Amino acid sequence: MKKLIAIAIFATSAIAANAQNASSTASQTVNLNLSNAIELTFTGTGDKEGADVNIPFNSVNDYANGVESASQELRVRSNKDFAVTVKTNAADFSYNGSTIPAPQMPVKDVLGIMVTANGTGGTIQAPFSNVGYASLVSTDQDLIDNGKRGGNQTFAIKYKATPGFAYPAGTYTVDVVYTATQL
Repeated sequence: MKKLIAIAIFATSAIAANAQNASSTASQTVNLNLSNAIELTFTGTGDKEGADVNIPFNSVNDYANGVESASQELRVRSNKDFAVTVKTNAADFSYNGSTIPAPQMPVKDVLGIMVTANGTGGTIQAPFSNVGYASLVSTDQDLIDNGKRGGNQTFAIKYKATPGFAYPAGTYTVDVVYTATQL
């Protein structure tokens, strides 16, 4: 009986050894070749061009106290930390009206911005703040420094125009240019 059990165990072991499945392995490396990427857009349009901001002056109080715009929100998407600068495309507003010669209204003396919200993780740079308006000029000014990388880093600004009583009726126009740069 002991021989029969021993033969059965040996036969079972031999069958199990011959029943093993063959296998083979293959592998490959996958490389992600990422490049630096940054985008600055206006959330209202979803584009690099924001909607026109119209600031109407309808009363004497508007001329005396200035007029604020509605809040304008911008979004930065970047895979690196970033900074934002702001400037106007000209030192003076362009004029469309009936006065000849055309008046020259300097941007610096009339148009300011205030940061009303900052969700970039960065810091607002002086002279800009979230409590008062600072004048815009036609050269780059640091607006936000050390914004953190991410896909939805937003900030909002308001404009305030204070032309006073020195300029005739008409439409005065200037472009405000925001630039986001990776650090």
